[in-house]
Amino acid sequence: MARDPLVQELERRVEGLGFELVGLERAGSRARPILRAYIDRTDSRPGEPGVSLDDCARVSRELEPFLDAREDLSDRYVLEVSSPGVERPLVRRRDWERFAGSEAKVRGKEPLAGKGRTLEGVIVGIDGAEGEERVRLRLPGGEEVEVPLAEISGANLVYRW
Repeated sequence: MARDPLVQELERRVEGLGFELVGLERAGSRARPILRAYIDRTDSRPGEPGVSLDDCARVSRELEPFLDAREDLSDRYVLEVSSPGVERPLVRRRDWERFAGSEAKVRGKEPLAGKGRTLEGVIVGIDGAEGEERVRLRLPGGEEVEVPLAEISGANLVYRW
């Protein structure tokens, strides 16, 4: 599947500032689009300080000239830059690798590992070549299951308050 060129360019620019683009959400209308960019520190871990308001403001200021120059984006766009939050999404292979040992909630359109459409457990790791990745989770009872990454429709860290 082809990746969105805007997302690719934003990833490159955000990484150049020392952060990672966790995701880009589009909302609003064609006349007044809203771009919500979620950024994180590349070394963040659950329970540690994450992205600050100053970080978000800095990234926003750095991205605006690039977005202002885009002819395919209305000049009335709104850019919102924020942290992905404590229950951040797990999107890329590197997320599964980095957050091994953390609790996660994993959702699928079909039952996952023969258990159900939603699983919660501790991330053990991720194996397999690109396109064949399998996420390993340890469920609350201690059972370890493998879920093909392609079967996961959404996943996020679980924060216990």
